[in-house]
Amino acid sequence: MDGLQPVCAGIQRKIPARRESRISAMGGEEKLFMEIYVVKPGDSVDSIARALNANVEQLIYDNQLEYPYELAVGQALLVSGYVREADRTAAVSGYAYPFISPWVLEQTLPFLTELRVFSYGFTKEGALVPPNLGDDTWMIPETVRFGALPILTLTPFGPDGNFNNQLIHSVVNNEAYKANLVRNLLDTMGEKGYEGVDIDFEYILAEDRDAFTAFVWQVAESMRQAGYQTSVALAPKTSADQAGLLYEGKDYRALGEAADHVLLMTYEWGYTYGPPMAVAPLNQVRRVVEYALTEIPAAKIDLGIPNYGYDWPLPYERGVTKAATINNVQAVRIAIEHGAAIRFDDVAESPYFKYTTDGVEHEVWFEDVRSLSAKFGLMEEYNLRGCGYWQIMEWFRANWLLLQDRFYILKE
Repeated sequence: MDGLQPVCAGIQRKIPARRESRISAMGGEEKLFMEIYVVKPGDSVDSIARALNANVEQLIYDNQLEYPYELAVGQALLVSGYVREADRTAAVSGYAYPFISPWVLEQTLPFLTELRVFSYGFTKEGALVPPNLGDDTWMIPETVRFGALPILTLTPFGPDGNFNNQLIHSVVNNEAYKANLVRNLLDTMGEKGYEGVDIDFEYILAEDRDAFTAFVWQVAESMRQAGYQTSVALAPKTSADQAGLLYEGKDYRALGEAADHVLLMTYEWGYTYGPPMAVAPLNQVRRVVEYALTEIPAAKIDLGIPNYGYDWPLPYERGVTKAATINNVQAVRIAIEHGAAIRFDDVAESPYFKYTTDGVEHEVWFEDVRSLSAKFGLMEEYNLRGCGYWQIMEWFRANWLLLQDRFYILKE
């Protein structure tokens, strides 16, 4: 990939050093740069720290290593050192359910520009439905405390908990229902302290494309008049006429004009019921970004980044096999537990490995600091507004340290 080299065993090129000093977990101020080290056979945390003149306790802390600090061959570690200044800013958002751990939220908010609370629904008549997975009220003052914007995420979930395009069809084609939903949104935002709305509608019928665009315009204009912002989540298209229920209902150019900014949902190539593959392969992500830039200004585009991986039992059988969702730290621990070497796909720029348990072979794809560095590089290459994480329910410290190293994170 442009500007990036494949990562082999040993030390990757030093990432351009960025950020100001931060407070060490062990106490005291220290200057940082970020370097990626890929574990070789025979390595230990002590030998790596000695070779890189790094603080072993910081190495353990930054990478969330568990005692007795075993490592997997091929594991990518983030190593701290000295730093220069960041050369650009980024807006950073993250989706979270109301049942997120307060500790995880508190740890994450310093790195966020926006917290997108997931999610509010609505009825066919435009009545607003609050989140059914917990009370969101506590999240809003906590978000404000860290200088981030609390954002209300609006989704068309039906009674079964799945996206329902008949809900969309009902509201976007009825002026009274649209007005009702907009009014309810404004009332709720004013009452609770939200600063914007994120419209995450999926599986929009092709026949509702223009009506959906008109709905977004109406929401965005109403929000702007009230001092709020509007964003739209976009399925990862690579052309204007791309076929499929995920794509046909979304007009990139028109939605980019209507909204204040957009999120490209550049993840889920590898998904729960699909065959094993990278969740966000960089070659595919790049195609989406390059198309989006033909329709929407870079200053309005946020790159979607997954904060999770999948573990598939093999052999894969379509319609039968179901992958387990795992977090990125958990993925490495699975590799360590089973003595699996982690490999890195140079095309997808993503880590993966296989292991066997109870006679069943498994294949795991996840994100690490190498794959994240590649995505941050794409943001820099195309001068995108920023990035958005689906989702921040699990704490992955190395991701946030690396992000902070590469960018100044915008705060209100």
